Amino acid sequence: MGDVLAGNHAVWEFDADSDSVLIRFARGIRTPRLWQALGERRIPLEALSGVTVGTGPAGVARRESVVLRALPRPGADPLVEAAAGQLKESCDPYRLVLPADRAEQAANFARALRERLGPDDVREPAQRFLVAVPPPPLQLKAYDARVGFDGSAVTFHWSRTGASSAKWRAGDQRFALAALAGVEWVSPDRPGGGHLRLLRREGAETPPAPDHDLAAAVFGMGCGAVHESLPFAAAVLAALRERAPVGSVPRARTSGERLRHLSELHSTGLLTDAEYETLRARFTAGA
Repeated sequence: MGDVLAGNHAVWEFDADSDSVLIRFARGIRTPRLWQALGERRIPLEALSGVTVGTGPAGVARRESVVLRALPRPGADPLVEAAAGQLKESCDPYRLVLPADRAEQAANFARALRERLGPDDVREPAQRFLVAVPPPPLQLKAYDARVGFDGSAVTFHWSRTGASSAKWRAGDQRFALAALAGVEWVSPDRPGGGHLRLLRREGAETPPAPDHDLAAAVFGMGCGAVHESLPFAAAVLAALRERAPVGSVPRARTSGERLRHLSELHSTGLLTDAEYETLRARFTAGA
């Protein structure tokens, strides 16, 4: 194995033999729940476009921190693709925060990664997903439904108390992967709440509101939290990509929609100026 770098809530291990980084997320009340749900992730170096080291804000005892950030290639990680720039900086699984006295270790770790990535930090979008996500079967409890994914189809079982009358009258729904074109995930942390929507190959150009859409589940009242709903959405997206060539599976969001949402997150203070510019450049390059 290779170098090991221990941060505040995760440990990164560079494995030169397999050209990958193994990220083990810590458990505990201070660790983001998404990271706890992921447990650990192996990131092939071909899934990365670069790595940066910077200074973070003062933390415990008012000491500055060091932030190591790996930059995933567009199209390489289904979790990142499903999130579409909506994750808060503190939940970014490609971000490792360390005490300031480990700045030299972080710099050495980043240097080793860059040497493996090659002289050019910018890579073309990946033509297939390179990072694994939780395999089916999976279950998700939303506000108005219990959503299941068995690897071949997504099912919605409507809640008697949460589902709209339109959904309740229509009855439970089942959508085979062959009938789907993509997945739209809107974070429950977003003002107004979020949802999971299946994008159908033969659907209306303007779908109804999520609470009336038979291919959507609404988040709220403690249901559909990021650490539960995002891995679920990523698993469905990964299964769709495996079924069809990348060119035939449209993105859940267009580049313009992603940029508009980034602007909303920036204006509400959920993204810093630097983070906004980085993500904006990434999405513009992948358009």
